[in-house]
Amino acid sequence: MRRAGRVVREVLELVRSHVKPGATTLDLEKVAEARIAELGARPAFKGYHGFPCVLCTSVNSEVVHGIPSPKRVLKEGDIVSVDCGAIIDGFFGDAAITVPVGEKIHPDTARLLRVTEASLQTAIAAVKPGATLGDIGAAVQGVVEAEGFSVVRDFVGHGIGSHMHEDPQVPNFGEAGRGMKLRPGMVIAIEPMVNAGKPDVRVLKDGWTAVTDDGSMSAHFEHTVAVTATGATVLTE
Repeated sequence: MRRAGRVVREVLELVRSHVKPGATTLDLEKVAEARIAELGARPAFKGYHGFPCVLCTSVNSEVVHGIPSPKRVLKEGDIVSVDCGAIIDGFFGDAAITVPVGEKIHPDTARLLRVTEASLQTAIAAVKPGATLGDIGAAVQGVVEAEGFSVVRDFVGHGIGSHMHEDPQVPNFGEAGRGMKLRPGMVIAIEPMVNAGKPDVRVLKDGWTAVTDDGSMSAHFEHTVAVTATGATVLTE
């Protein structure tokens, strides 16, 4: 799983370098698909329940599961969430980053990205044997809501291993001390999805793209995290 995670990280960093005004989300898709193949991995998303691409690219008010398109041109001041999964020897890695497009990002949007990524790091710090899923959710929720943002409820993190999505679900909200206890050997994908406005989302007619109901910006960061005897090991760093 660490090998799969390293593929995901390398692909995400390569895609990050191609995020710029004038690029299309399909341009990012092509870069990712080629690199996954070069690294000897298989894409985890393409064909999964009929999803057509190797990346999810979600721009601005799109929360998750955006489909890359030659018609979606990135503009200065946009943000784009890039979610990638890879398979090596039957095991999965999954991670996401949200990247600003250009240099002229609105300060509130830049803060949304910082807070979302900070909530992920705070959640990872809570991972240890005996901690609970509620500890993870409470960690994310505490960071996010203290800054006046909201946590998406309709989509959550998940277990991951020999399948893309496994039990348990890993909410980005909850009460510390509640829920399943973590134990060494478990691997989970922690993925805060944070809206600048209200938490409500809806899915577009394509059946995939989830957007904020109020049109506010949304950010998404994710790591695949193993529970070890001493705490957490991030497999997608």
